Amino acid sequence: MDKKKGPSLWERYLTKEIGIEFKACLYFFAVLFFYCVYRIVCGIYDASILHMAEMIFACYIIGYLQVYVFNNFDESGRLGGKEWRGIICCTAIYTLLSYFLNWFDKTIWLSAVFAAYLLLVYICVFLIYRSKRLIDDKILNEELQLFQTEHRKKVQDTDE
Repeated sequence: MDKKKGPSLWERYLTKEIGIEFKACLYFFAVLFFYCVYRIVCGIYDASILHMAEMIFACYIIGYLQVYVFNNFDESGRLGGKEWRGIICCTAIYTLLSYFLNWFDKTIWLSAVFAAYLLLVYICVFLIYRSKRLIDDKILNEELQLFQTEHRKKVQDTDE
């Protein structure tokens, strides 16, 4: 019998790297959005390129942590203790970076608001991934039923 092979080591690695790339872009947009709103509220209508470079670099590093250290917690099936540890740790890293790299003028209360915002972002991303999985499962089940129906029909046609 010819066994189907699962994804190769290269394909698994590439899948993780594409996921990290996607996470970096997604979370960079979320962090940049907060940063830009902060700047606009302060009456400043331009953004620091240095801050943006720090943000995207941080998003890539934290993306690698999310995938390789915290087992891709935002794509997990549930939010248990292990997932919450990942969320809290990554939020803390972002918050500390924002404070020490002066993204929000070293204002402690604003760093706390930023941390709360990131927690909300992580929960929203988790819910979005969960919804996508449920929709994908539904589509796959419908396609499987259609395939099984067509296969049964073919078998019946050849029996007659």
